[in-house]
Amino acid sequence: MPDTETGNLETILVVDDNEMVLRCVVAILKHANFRVISADSGAKAIELAKATEGIIDMLLSDVDMPLMSGPDLGATLKKTRPDLHVMLMSGGVDGNLLVLNYGWAFIQKPLVATKLVQMMLSVLHSPDRSQSGGQEFDSRKDTP
Repeated sequence: MPDTETGNLETILVVDDNEMVLRCVVAILKHANFRVISADSGAKAIELAKATEGIIDMLLSDVDMPLMSGPDLGATLKKTRPDLHVMLMSGGVDGNLLVLNYGWAFIQKPLVATKLVQMMLSVLHSPDRSQSGGQEFDSRKDTP
């Protein structure tokens, strides 16, 4: 739900070790009126989450990052923020294999802005805080 004082929607923590991807995703989400906080590694994301007093509605993270994968980051953050929605993204051909074990939403890179926002809204408003049924929100199932 929009915050009437700021006009922003939910708070999204975006994590990607590729600076260009991170900046692009942050810009897309800010344009879609999300409140965005970002980090370039799992360790920095954990510190940022600890320092953030308010609700973080969603983690949007790259799957394959040095030192800590996106799925590991999601599992770690959900220990202290159990209501956190998790959505993962990858440009790799096997990016969704790790994701399927957790049942979290997955979107394939390169990202299409409208599809990213649409999928995020679907995941954010699912009662289960994650994707139900394996690949339901898997962008690769879309037909051109």
